[in-house]
This record gives sequence, structure tokens and C-alpha cells, in this order.
Amino acid sequence: MGSFTSALKNFFGLRKAVSEELFDDLCDLLVEGDFGANNAYKITERLREACRKEKITESDAVRFRLAALLKEMLAAGSARDHASVEDFPGDTLTIILLLGVNGVGKTSTAAKLGARYAARGAADGARKPILAAADTFRAAAVEQLKIHGERLGLRVVAHQRGGNPAAVIYDAIEASAGKGIIIADTAGRMHTKLALVEELKKIDRVVESKSAGANYLKWLVLDATTGRNALAQAEAFKEAVAVNGAILTKCDSSAKGGVVFSLAADLRLPVLFVCSGEKYEDIAPFDATSYAEEFVGIA
Repeated sequence: MGSFTSALKNFFGLRKAVSEELFDDLCDLLVEGDFGANNAYKITERLREACRKEKITESDAVRFRLAALLKEMLAAGSARDHASVEDFPGDTLTIILLLGVNGVGKTSTAAKLGARYAARGAADGARKPILAAADTFRAAAVEQLKIHGERLGLRVVAHQRGGNPAAVIYDAIEASAGKGIIIADTAGRMHTKLALVEELKKIDRVVESKSAGANYLKWLVLDATTGRNALAQAEAFKEAVAVNGAILTKCDSSAKGGVVFSLAADLRLPVLFVCSGEKYEDIAPFDATSYAEEFVGIA
């Protein structure tokens, strides 16, 4: 969000007094930041009304008020307790399916989650996570996950290229003995919604038959640099399958960041984690307050 945050800071820095023009120009700027026209209009209208009622007359105060409204926006769109994505019961099985199109970083995200949960589990004496290479359509994905597993000291359950993804999940559940965490990388080349749904139905049946009491989660991985295209992907996946939340990858200076607010407002899809680099530790739980403040440049 670096470059866009700088633009937003400069915007308020160049305007000392509050005017109608300020709100109109701010709306246009938010649209440029992948906020979406409808949400940009709604938030600026709320901001305009709040500033009028509270008699805010300085642009810097407007910026702080905007941050507060953005935090409310994220909170309203997030029904999930983020603590629950960090601390899973050690005596039950948690299965995390990572969904998303090719190129968003599902495989590397699986490795980052594996490293994070392994570190937390080591402190608690829990068993290490299992990585499941359920993207059997792409040979590189299987090999990449195996390499990550070797580096991290994590078990990787994998089949040959073109195998049945549901069978991979089956074997991973067998290997887990009904406890711990399974993180499954899935295919991103399903050409139709029907194909995606049918593939996941097979996995659903395996989970239900093999581990009916499992904590079963479907997390959508989105590339933050793709902006409104990421929202379109989220809409398609949410319509097709019951995704529980999203993980944003590539949250660096090239990501404008506004799409997060549309995920909350339009889809009520909470962002659970953000990834900001290539290292295993470059993943962190999403913090709505910090994100909103960083977005407007007051963090």
C-alpha cells in the first residue's frame, strides 16, 4: 500500500481546510485505490456527514475520522474471531483448504501457514502440521510444496500428477490420526464453476466420511496487487463454495489496498492473514485497526 498511502497523505497534506471539493476529490482518489465506486461514494458521504456534525474543519482531522470509519467498515464485514485462526484445539483435526486461481501464491502461502503453525505448535508441544499437495494438476505445485516441506521439516502428502485431489486429502487425514492441522494446496485451473464445485464436493465427502468432527475451513487466497480483479475472483468463489475467509498475498508497495474494504462491505468476507514478502515469516494475522490506519497514512 506504500505508494497509494503516500498519495493519500499528500492529498490531505495539500488541503488544509475542509471543503466540498475535498470530499469529491477524495472519492475519486479512493476509486483509484481499488476501493470501488459504490463504496468510495458511500464512505465519503458518511465522512462528509460526520465532519459536518462534529464540526471538523481541518483536513488532518478528516483523515483521522476517515480511519475510524474504515475500521467500522472492516469490523462490520468480519464476523470471524481472528484468534480462532491462530489457536486450533490440539486434540481435534483442523483441515484448511487453500483456494484461488493460479498465480496468487497458494503454494507459498501453504508453506507460510505451515511454518507459522509449526512454530506455535512447538511452543505448545503439539504435533507439526501436515502439508497436502492437492493441486495434482500442476506438477510444479507438488514439487514446490515438497521442497517447502523439506526446508521446514514438515510432512508432505502427495500423489502423482493428475491424481485425485480428494485421495490426497484422504491420505493426509489418515496420516494425521485425527489430530493437528492439515494445510491443503488446491488446484487453481478449474475452468468452470461446476468443475470447481464438483471437485470440492469430492473433498467434502472425504472429510465427512473420514473425519466428521474436523474443523473444516476453506480460505481464499487473493493477490492484493490485482485490485478489483481480486474482488471478482472472491465473488466467483464465494458464490461457488462456502469460503470462510481470505488471505491477501503480495501486500507490498504495489498493492493499493482498497479491495480489502470491498471484501468486507460487499461480500462480508473477512481477511484473515496478509502476506508481504517471500520469507516464511512474511505472514501476519489481519488487524483491522492497523490496516485502516496504515491505509490513510497515520500508522
